[in-house]
Amino acid sequence: MTESILVQGLVKRLGKKQALDGVSMSAGEGTVLALLGPNGAGKTTTVRVLSTLIRPDAGHVEVCGIDVTAQPRRVRGLIGLTGQFAAVDEILTGRENLELVGRLHRIGRTEARRRADDLLERMGLSEAANQRVKTYSGGMRRRLDLTASLLIRPRVLFLDEPTTGLDLRSRLDLWSEIELLVRDGTTLLLTTQYLEEADRLADSVTVIDRGKVVAQGTPSELKQQVGDERVTFTLADPAELDRAHEALRGHGDENPFHDRARAQLTLRLDGGIETVTAMVRDLSDAGITPVTHEVRRPSLDDVFLTLTGSTATEAAHEAEQDKATSGRRGKASARDRNGATR
Repeated sequence: MTESILVQGLVKRLGKKQALDGVSMSAGEGTVLALLGPNGAGKTTTVRVLSTLIRPDAGHVEVCGIDVTAQPRRVRGLIGLTGQFAAVDEILTGRENLELVGRLHRIGRTEARRRADDLLERMGLSEAANQRVKTYSGGMRRRLDLTASLLIRPRVLFLDEPTTGLDLRSRLDLWSEIELLVRDGTTLLLTTQYLEEADRLADSVTVIDRGKVVAQGTPSELKQQVGDERVTFTLADPAELDRAHEALRGHGDENPFHDRARAQLTLRLDGGIETVTAMVRDLSDAGITPVTHEVRRPSLDDVFLTLTGSTATEAAHEAEQDKATSGRRGKASARDRNGATR
């Protein structure tokens, strides 16, 4: 299989911080590579190197067989990029934004208009197509920004947390569009905090933490690495979580996960149903009666937790907080984006 994305020993420093430390990964033509990791792990830096926005300090990086450092202009003609912040022109209407992107990529006026109308319909933006973007909500701007990247039908598409802030319907619509693109041969690198997104779309997953690769494989392979099934106890009062932890110490999981917001305690299940029965009995002996308990197979969220020490939900919450307080950084990102080919 031809490698559309090839990264070998990628190193990048940002000031005094070692943002990337020997990252290696690859993606074949017409496949989806999901890049996972907690906030600050180096995901966006990797995307910025691959899309020619910044130069690596060391390592070898190719897109469609072209060295991104030696021939960045050629690479820009083959890729699409949607960054973490919407880069759309507020003065233009939604349709005008898309037609402009099409014309910049030398798509004929008629074809650019046809593609724009088709995508506006699919992404639920038809009614607002002739309104100026400055009247759009944040979610609508995000959808328009994503639509612009889809319009040019790139050979390789980089989506950096594309569905953060979108409602469920918009996320599902975007997933459908991504699946159609990949079916037609586009290669996709996706960074995301939504594990169900990676589970549904990705052919392979690379997990990075503190700039280093900590795991690689298909979603199924990574789940198998985590091992046993999980049991989650939901309690009536989150204040009882620590006592529940103590009551269950004899059941083999030294570091069960506490979700205080949901009053849940999750442990590896080393045995069968008899183990769950024993756990419930030990909780009862401690004066704790779970509201519910659930036994399930490992998920990508369990992989994320095991490898990085936090859940994807926590990481997504941190990312949302960072975005809410980084308007200045968002404007800089948009300027970078407008200086490069989508």
